[in-house]
Amino acid sequence: MQPMTEPSSDFQARVLPRLAALLGDRISTSRVMREQHGHGEGLPDSAMPDAVAFAQTTEEVAAIAAICNDTRTPLIPFGAGSSLEGHVVPLFGGVALDLSGMTRIIAVNAESMDCRVEAGVTKEQLNSELRASGLFFPVDPGAHATLGGMAATRASGTNAVRYGTMREVTLGLTVVTPNGRIIRTGGRARKSAAGLDLTRLYVGSEGTLGVITEVALKLSGIPETISSAVCQFPDMQSAVGTVIAALQIGINVARIELADEMQMRACIRYSKLDEFQEQPTLFFEFHGTPAVAAEQTETMQALAEEFGGNGFQFANRPEERSRLWTARHNTYFANVALIPGHRLIGTDACVPISELAACIEATRKDIEESGMTAPLVGHVGDGNFHLAILFDPENPEDRRKAEALASRVSLRAIQFGGTCSGEHGIGIGKIRYMETEHGVALDVMRTIKTALDPNGIMNPGKMLPSGMGDR
Repeated sequence: MQPMTEPSSDFQARVLPRLAALLGDRISTSRVMREQHGHGEGLPDSAMPDAVAFAQTTEEVAAIAAICNDTRTPLIPFGAGSSLEGHVVPLFGGVALDLSGMTRIIAVNAESMDCRVEAGVTKEQLNSELRASGLFFPVDPGAHATLGGMAATRASGTNAVRYGTMREVTLGLTVVTPNGRIIRTGGRARKSAAGLDLTRLYVGSEGTLGVITEVALKLSGIPETISSAVCQFPDMQSAVGTVIAALQIGINVARIELADEMQMRACIRYSKLDEFQEQPTLFFEFHGTPAVAAEQTETMQALAEEFGGNGFQFANRPEERSRLWTARHNTYFANVALIPGHRLIGTDACVPISELAACIEATRKDIEESGMTAPLVGHVGDGNFHLAILFDPENPEDRRKAEALASRVSLRAIQFGGTCSGEHGIGIGKIRYMETEHGVALDVMRTIKTALDPNGIMNPGKMLPSGMGDR
């Protein structure tokens, strides 16, 4: 990783004048701007690009890519900077390509329930625009993320158990290739058997194959009724058992989120959830007609009580639901505030539902033996759970222990037939596990990378270990 220095003399001589001629004052080499584009939210690591380019159109992105490819300059796409795995850290300098100015909602097709947006549109902006149409975009990660970034990392969130992830809801893309070509993948049809599925290739590619500038998305109808509930349990086994049983009997839950005792302590303190105890807790949400939502809620309550759940609380008013789900989405900040001065390392394990209970039990035992503070929270309806491992940044041994625990969690998930990353992506934070998870298939990924980005300019050093991307 390069130190935080001034732009190189070579960059200033060969690259900067061409970018300035294209963008005018929308190219910046100020130290403050470069520092802002040198890190995401999750990892303590940072570096500085040589410059930050603010693109406003796909054509500008194509011109920037062509300049970077011609000069062998790294190009790092940057959306909201909310990534947790170091995707936006410019390991080798180069140009941070800020897409936050590309905020057009190009089309909303209410009858076919789809839309097309530019990469800098956030999920909140899209849903605000959609509200009058009776539609909404369901993928709901905790971060204030852009839709281009969500597609690039194959993001998901609290609604994935019912509505799917970015992989399922992305119909097509506009992508700028490393040499500056503009291609469109997919289409508005809900299925196609024509050719290779390039949309799926680019969704989750983390900016290593090209720059996503537009996203075509499936939309869903706003449910007639939304009902939320919370239930607390005497132990984690009972809470996880409730989740597995609910999925097995087919309760059509829209969200089912788990928080352990430590996570509830953080939420109670940070989000003022004083009516709850520091006990394992499930957060539920049900969508449908009033009758369907009521039936689902009653069935879930009865099931939870069979597993020892108590204090089943309903939140049917919008302000009540908003308070609960805001608290859930703010768990990152709640955890950081749990021990002032500490930082956190996050995990993103996802396992088959049949292995969820055993994996969480083994992980909890590991936390206890490590002596670390590590709240657990997760979208357990699809087998995904996170640890927020807190450590003292001034204590190298504390950080080493935190990293070791995070590593064991990732490897354990793979051993249980799962993945080291359910929704955050690989970036640099999980790159060490790619060989274990994918084996020789990693060589195929490297071959694709080499074919599409022969000069290795696109987000180098991310996702693919030891090979393409090392400069």
